[in-house]
Amino acid sequence: MDLLNAAINLPLSWFYAAFSWAPPVLGLSVISIVVGIGMLWVFGKTSNQVSMKAVKRKVYASLLELRVFADEPAVTWRAQKSLFTANFRYMGLALRPALVMLVPVALLLIHMEAFYVRAPLPLGREAVVTMAVNGAGVTDAELKTPAAVAVETPPVHITEQRQISWRIRPASAGTAQLQFTVGGQPVTKTIATGDGRGFVPGRAVSGALAAVWDPDEKRIPSAAVEWIDVRYPEASIEIFGLHLNWLLWFILVSMAAALLLKKRFGVVL
Repeated sequence: MDLLNAAINLPLSWFYAAFSWAPPVLGLSVISIVVGIGMLWVFGKTSNQVSMKAVKRKVYASLLELRVFADEPAVTWRAQKSLFTANFRYMGLALRPALVMLVPVALLLIHMEAFYVRAPLPLGREAVVTMAVNGAGVTDAELKTPAAVAVETPPVHITEQRQISWRIRPASAGTAQLQFTVGGQPVTKTIATGDGRGFVPGRAVSGALAAVWDPDEKRIPSAAVEWIDVRYPEASIEIFGLHLNWLLWFILVSMAAALLLKKRFGVVL
């Protein structure tokens, strides 16, 4: 799982670095267009294009009947049934390509969160680091930080939730390694600080299944630790002075790219 996550994160990091000179919306738009073209290609290869053309002709014919014979209830009713059947058939034909694209697109979106969902920890402002342990008896967790990150509180234990929290305050921009010691075993967590944008790693986890949803760092080697999380500010995409959710922009641009290029690729949607 770590190899798969690295294989996705590394190209994204290179791509993001290549567009570091531009507003984040530009890089996101390029990724969205590429993904839209990729989905269009996959849709054309995995769908029954002949049947989809026939279904679309049926839909157009039914819509035309509804318009021309609007005053004839029997014809209108028959056209409505035909339209419903054609739409249901179309959804069935689109199901296979949708399932083929589901896993790779979902994995890509999960990895993109590190670039577009979270903003680095602001300098001089406090943040909370929380560790979830696998055993209620784990009480000897310690946290050491580099000089650029101050630990302002002793560990706070929430026994019922098996969690331990610290309050930290970063003083310089960049990345820093938080060094934990749990049950005598070292554990690390990377944090991002400063005012810039870039790769902001999310929750570090120990389980293989959890690593699918939190893929930003290598899995925690300690069996005593379930996850380590940092409360980052939320990032947003600025477009014409408006702050939008990155996923909304991704969907709009990728869908627009697919619709605009479908004729060039000879794909029926």
